[in-house]
Amino acid sequence: MATYATRGADGTTVRWRDTKRYLWVLGLVVPLTPIVGIALFEATGSALFFWLTPVVFFGLIPLIDLVAGYDDTNPPDDVIDALENDRYYRWVTYLYLPVQYGGFVAAIWYLATTDMAVLAKVGLAVSVGVVGGVAINTAHELGHKRESVERWASKIALAQTFYGHFYIEHNRGHHVRVATPEDPASARMGESVYRFWPRTVAGSLKSSWELEAKRYQRKGTHPFHLGNDVLNAWLMTVALWGGLMLWLGLAYDVNPLSLLPYLLLQAVVGFSLLEVVNYMEHYGMVRQKVGTPGKMRYERVTPAHSWNSNNIATNVLLYHLQRHSDHHANPTRRYQTLRDFEDAPVLPTGYTGMIVVAMFPPAFRAVMDKRVVAHYDGDLRLANLHPAKREKLLRRYPVPAELLAAEAAVEAAVEADTSAHELTGEVLAAQCPGCQYTYEVAEGNELEGFAAGTAWQDIPDDWCCPDCGVREKVDFKAVEPRRHISQVGA
Repeated sequence: MATYATRGADGTTVRWRDTKRYLWVLGLVVPLTPIVGIALFEATGSALFFWLTPVVFFGLIPLIDLVAGYDDTNPPDDVIDALENDRYYRWVTYLYLPVQYGGFVAAIWYLATTDMAVLAKVGLAVSVGVVGGVAINTAHELGHKRESVERWASKIALAQTFYGHFYIEHNRGHHVRVATPEDPASARMGESVYRFWPRTVAGSLKSSWELEAKRYQRKGTHPFHLGNDVLNAWLMTVALWGGLMLWLGLAYDVNPLSLLPYLLLQAVVGFSLLEVVNYMEHYGMVRQKVGTPGKMRYERVTPAHSWNSNNIATNVLLYHLQRHSDHHANPTRRYQTLRDFEDAPVLPTGYTGMIVVAMFPPAFRAVMDKRVVAHYDGDLRLANLHPAKREKLLRRYPVPAELLAAEAAVEAAVEADTSAHELTGEVLAAQCPGCQYTYEVAEGNELEGFAAGTAWQDIPDDWCCPDCGVREKVDFKAVEPRRHISQVGA
């Protein structure tokens, strides 16, 4: 097992190892289950095995979470860089894609060419959809990285579920607006998952298109280009589905249109699984406003704005997605180095179990609403409340008398915006303090619509870091440029 050198408590060099190193390959269990279900059907004749994937994901894994325990260990700070650069962890995520698509193509082929009851076909489509939903999490891990191969792999993983716009909306929309009323992917306390679903699906689609349209507007052109990351991601799905239907139609005399309902079903199951996870990740959480009158904005994301879980089974299957606080603070950080924070709010169990609970709104509210109240020390005026339920929730959970006695409590919570910088004079380069992306005036950023030589003061105030999607222009710090403007074209 690979080990890394670190400093012990006595100052001597000791070896540290990732005890989950070889457990990460268990992430391939879910995409393999549809094939296992088909094999078990062939062996037994029981169509119940076509439902194997949801049974494993929503039944077996939550039970394992309850008995396997927790893992709240963090890698030492001085091994983070080495751990990040260990390519083994990248290949674990890369491997998901061939297993995902091998199972997807095989399952659709089997569904199309085998004499099966409609309910059996629905079961197989649902199983494939669950795999597609977990694939969105793999796409999530890949899509935050700087390497272009990983970003393209992210869009490939999303093609199965026709949810390629997630690549843009999550990175450039959700991470900017997370835990605010403006974010369609942040659930409000009192909002059921069934009310949240249409709001987040429609809102994310609208936001992703607006983000790309704005990027092309900066380039002085319309957004209908192949370089539009919403359009090219959707075209991947059209090519995938169209090619699959054409192949099965020509090679096996299958009516291509007969497959469309099952392709749509698996896609809806897949992206709905993602949105249920979104629902629980920031339920009731809201960032407070900071700054001075006229220059107010939401505070930086902290561990207090995401629900976390250290249940080891789901963490291994979902590449540490449950260490969500660190992910939002450091989006480009790889899954193996994400840390647990003691002050982060904690879910009652892992994500797979909480997905099941979320399907029953009274049960979800029973376990989660009291946790939101406790998180805000009883003052729900500080929480993200569903507008239609706000008064009802405040009556049910009245603000403690000691806080009501100080009517300025909420106003007093407004703090100075300590991360904002007023850059004066000529700025030739500015750096994101989070991920260290550097905007060079001499080079510009053609992808973002800024030609070489575009001055820092001409960058829009609402522009965010293109790598991490967390820090805004006002957060950037002036640094020494690598190149001078006069060197461009030399």
